[in-house]
Amino acid sequence: MIHSTYVGLDVHARSICASALVVETGEVARCSFGYDADAVAEWCRSLPQPVKCVYESGPTGFDLQRKLEAAGVPCVVGAVSKMIRPAGDRVKTDRRDAAFLARMLAVGNVVEVRVPTEAQEAARDLARAREDCREDLMRARHLLSKFLLRKGIVYDAGKTAWTKAHRAWLRGLEFGDPNERLVFDEYLAGVEALEQRRGRLDRAISEQAALPEWSPTVERLSALRGISTLTAFSIAAEVGDFSRFPNARSFMSYVGLVPSESSSGESVSRGQITKTGNEHVRRLLVESAWAHSRKWSPALETERERTSALPPRQAERARKANRRLHERYAALEARRKQPNVVKVAVARELAGFVWALATDAD
Repeated sequence: MIHSTYVGLDVHARSICASALVVETGEVARCSFGYDADAVAEWCRSLPQPVKCVYESGPTGFDLQRKLEAAGVPCVVGAVSKMIRPAGDRVKTDRRDAAFLARMLAVGNVVEVRVPTEAQEAARDLARAREDCREDLMRARHLLSKFLLRKGIVYDAGKTAWTKAHRAWLRGLEFGDPNERLVFDEYLAGVEALEQRRGRLDRAISEQAALPEWSPTVERLSALRGISTLTAFSIAAEVGDFSRFPNARSFMSYVGLVPSESSSGESVSRGQITKTGNEHVRRLLVESAWAHSRKWSPALETERERTSALPPRQAERARKANRRLHERYAALEARRKQPNVVKVAVARELAGFVWALATDAD
């Protein structure tokens, strides 16, 4: 659709700077608001119609986009990483940023970010809260273990920490100084509080994963080795609609697992993976790839359980994927590739199988 007016919005937590470009006359109108979607919508309706707005993706999320769409004003969110700015432009202000966005939208140079539904965004927030809890718990455990290490206290009753035996050993520790006792108790209480939070989030994710909106995708992805219910739900929540990717390669590119390239003329140079796109999904896939280093056989009980809930066609596809990924992992190891290179290469192919199972495509 051809619009008469294109509006760029530079959005902040408490303010919005707007710049409108009227295509027919070349006129530029500007206005500033507080964070008030109704005021922005009313101003947009006073401009030559039809109007289309854009603002950059960022910490303000999709709240403004949803409110403008509800008010009848079309609005898109542009991928900030895809905004091509002039190299010689050294002056940056809210007004110039808004005008730049309006011009980019007018000439079709805005790469639109897919806006999730509120339910999909809530599921993604749940998955990311679980990831944040994991990182916080790891840090809390490190703080406690390093505190003990500074005191010369090392757990040597077993090789694995945070088991029942390790916890019993922790509770039996004695400290002569009351300050040390207090510090130890606080560190340990912090670890236990985070473990309880992790448990609550895990239960919530399990309940969400069983809902009709998520269960088909979660069941299919869980058939792949290394992908648990938690990982499958997190990937599904982050991606949302897998069908928006036309093929497996485009999904690999979305998660940043394809090689970078700098080619010119007859020179072709490929480098490390791009690491663009969704970092959360990329990390989950690389972690899951490690599971394919273990022995694989279709007769394994875990393999049968993993595919038992799927229709025969999808179950066979999952088995072929697991076999292919294991053989790929073994072949790369036999060539003495670095472990990280092996995991990333397997993760790239795993991403392709994830897309195929999620979309039920060949």
